[in-house]
Amino acid sequence: MKNINLNFNYSGPFPETQPTAIHQAILNITQPVYIVDVNGTPGVCHQSEFNTGTNRPAGTNNFQLQAYAPPLHPIELGNPDFKKRYGLQYAYVAGAMAHGIASVELVKAAAKLGMIGFFGAAGLSMEELEKAVVRLKSEAADMPFGLNLIYSNSVDLEFSTVNLYLKHNIRLISAAGYLKLTLPLLYYRITGIHQNAAGTIICPNKIIAKTSRIEIARQFLSPAPEKLVKKLVEQGLITEYEAGLAKHIPIADDLTAEADSGGHTDNRAAISLLPAMLDLRNDLFEKFNYPTMPCIGLGGGIATPPSVCAAFSMGADYVLSGSINQSCVESGTSASAKEMLSKAAQTDVAMAPSANMFERGIKVQVLKKGTLFPQRAARLYETYRNYESFDQIPEKEKKEIEEKILCNSFETEWASTRQFFKTFDPAQLKLAENDPKRKMGMVFRSYLGKSAKWAISGELPRKKDFQVWCGPAMGAFNEWTKGSFLEKPEKRLFQTVSLNLLFGACVAIRRQWLINTGLVLPPQIGKFKPLSFEKIKSLLQDKI
Repeated sequence: MKNINLNFNYSGPFPETQPTAIHQAILNITQPVYIVDVNGTPGVCHQSEFNTGTNRPAGTNNFQLQAYAPPLHPIELGNPDFKKRYGLQYAYVAGAMAHGIASVELVKAAAKLGMIGFFGAAGLSMEELEKAVVRLKSEAADMPFGLNLIYSNSVDLEFSTVNLYLKHNIRLISAAGYLKLTLPLLYYRITGIHQNAAGTIICPNKIIAKTSRIEIARQFLSPAPEKLVKKLVEQGLITEYEAGLAKHIPIADDLTAEADSGGHTDNRAAISLLPAMLDLRNDLFEKFNYPTMPCIGLGGGIATPPSVCAAFSMGADYVLSGSINQSCVESGTSASAKEMLSKAAQTDVAMAPSANMFERGIKVQVLKKGTLFPQRAARLYETYRNYESFDQIPEKEKKEIEEKILCNSFETEWASTRQFFKTFDPAQLKLAENDPKRKMGMVFRSYLGKSAKWAISGELPRKKDFQVWCGPAMGAFNEWTKGSFLEKPEKRLFQTVSLNLLFGACVAIRRQWLINTGLVLPPQIGKFKPLSFEKIKSLLQDKI
């Protein structure tokens, strides 16, 4: 065995050599672990006081130190600058699940714990979104929180969302799903930028971007393009002074590398994506000489203690959870959807057409177990690609779509779709009036949008059409919690789930530290299973 080769005199209780003693020592994360050689068997010392002198004092034993792991509290994980920037205890983000699935309750639960959550604004009407904003401003005013801003085909819709946020002084957003930078996004970022008396640039509106693509990350981690900034000045949205200061800051304060995940995803592997994003950040930080280095977090696959351990071990400044939060008590989706999620395996997911970027063929990752949505959505997209209007579709195929998928006539669905877009996005409606293919696409998009709402509201007659965003992380979480109290969705409080992941990550890191110093450990030693919130508080000595 490779060991530390340090002999010392130890005056504490005789080292315990049972495997359970080593296991408990690793789990006691607020205390250091000292593993010594006891006649060829690893033993645990329970005191850190020892004497390395050559003379052995009376009442002591001499041992050789084989392995050591220091204390590691969950608040020590991640980048201190990230936590300081947003007033957090933990480098943990609850991602924005659309249609309010990342609910006000979920955001508040994260904030109360010293984490940060983003409200899932995408897909909501301006009226629904404003109600949520008012609630958050009232109920979480002194706590960290943010809201989502998602890329849209409609600049008008995006501007409406940004104007609503500025009206209510929302100072932090999660920018997600962007295929390119937009004027509304830059307007949010740049407006109000100024220098204080010391000459420091103050940017009141902060952005945490989320992307899986290096080329998009490069744009977010660079200053705003002059061409777009000039347009904002010309439109009177920002001043020349603000435009000048925008040259010295990145568009995003921080950025989440989005690996294989629920919803919009490119199914990227975290193990290759995160290092690439970190290298890009380092290069651009050096190139532009920013006063503050942007932090890079990891989302996608954050579902078990080993995955959180891996993220921080690879250099993530913070972690972001998504799919697993959807099954939490505080999530804004239905009990039926939560039950379906709690039974999912890692392979029970599929890619399906996206509602907000249907015509482009963009896909989202969804649950396939217990629902026919992925197959039905794929069929609608193939139909859209193959025909120029609904009238061109062969009668047999048209009838199947109306009876089995839409559960209505096409014209009735168009009337409903037309009414929706009249309020939600009138500009798109005008384009469809004289374009049969666009009209067909909007009706099909309407099915996709409603399928998500049926899942959220728990409309059981349409359960086979539920669209539930989900990545393999959900299955990994279910496998880890199988047989524990967290197997049941009604027990999955956000505070319990998130703290178990962070606590368990500390255990996994300490176990690996011992192995890296030469100790061979059986797989059961240091294996972490879910603990109650009260038990974690006790083990952390109430320092939560």
